Amino acid sequence: MTRTDRYLLDNRQPEAGERFDAFATVFDPTTFRHLEALGVGPGWRCWEVGAGGTSVVSWLAKKVGPTGRVVATDIDTSRVASAGRPPVEVLVHDVGEQEPPEEGFDLVHARLVLVHVRERERALRSMVKALRPGGRLLVEDGDPALQPLLCPDEYGPEQQLANRLRHGFRELLAERGADLSYGRRLPRLLREAGLSRVEADAYFPVTSPACAALESATVRQIRGQLVATGRASDEDVDRHLKNVASGTMDLATAPMISAWGRKA
Repeated sequence: MTRTDRYLLDNRQPEAGERFDAFATVFDPTTFRHLEALGVGPGWRCWEVGAGGTSVVSWLAKKVGPTGRVVATDIDTSRVASAGRPPVEVLVHDVGEQEPPEEGFDLVHARLVLVHVRERERALRSMVKALRPGGRLLVEDGDPALQPLLCPDEYGPEQQLANRLRHGFRELLAERGADLSYGRRLPRLLREAGLSRVEADAYFPVTSPACAALESATVRQIRGQLVATGRASDEDVDRHLKNVASGTMDLATAPMISAWGRKA
C-alpha cells in the first residue's frame, strides 16, 4: 500500500477540488483569523504541512511578501502545484515519515492533516523541531467523535439516512488509521511537545451551502467504498445526494479545533 493509498480521500480524484473549495469557504476565515493573531507578516518563513489546495498557501504568500518564504508540502502536490512560484516552494513530503524539509521556520501550520496521519506523534515532533526558537505552531484538526452526526437535528428519514452514511464514512476513516478524537487532545499534546502559551478554540459549522457542497463531494468520492463494504447501497447514496441537492437539509461538519503555541 502506498502513502496515498492509505488516504481515503485521494487528491487526484475529481471530487477533491470541490472538497478543497468547500473547505476553504467553511474554514479559511477561522484559519486566517488565527494566523493574523499570530502576527504573520513580511519576511516570515512558513511551512504549510499537508497543504492540499492553494487557499492558505496563497494567503501566506501575500502576507510574507517577496522577502519571506512559504514551503508547501503534501504527499500529493497535484492540487497545490499551481501555487509554486516565489515566495512559494512546493515539495512532495510525508510529515509522518520524513524529517522536516528544513528548520528555522517562524510558523508551521497544518489544517485537517494530522487526524489522518498514522504516525501523528512523529509528525507533531517534526513540526515542532522545524520551528526556530520563538516560532509559532498552529495545528487545526477535526474531532468527529466529539460531534459525529451530519444532521444533529435528526427529525426525519432523510436525516437518519444522512447520519447512517456519515457513520459509514467515519468507520472507513478509522480503518485507515484516522484518530477521530484527535482534535480535543491538541492543547495537551502541544504542551507535552514543549510549547508555551498554548491556547485553543473550536469552530463548529451547523449549516451552510458550503457544508452541503462538502458533503456532496465527499459522498461521491467515497461512494465506491461505501457500497463495496456494504455500508450503503447505490440507492441509498443516490437518495442521499438528492436530499442534499434539495437544499432543505441542515448539514454540519465535525468541530475543527485550533490549537497554537510558541517554541521556547
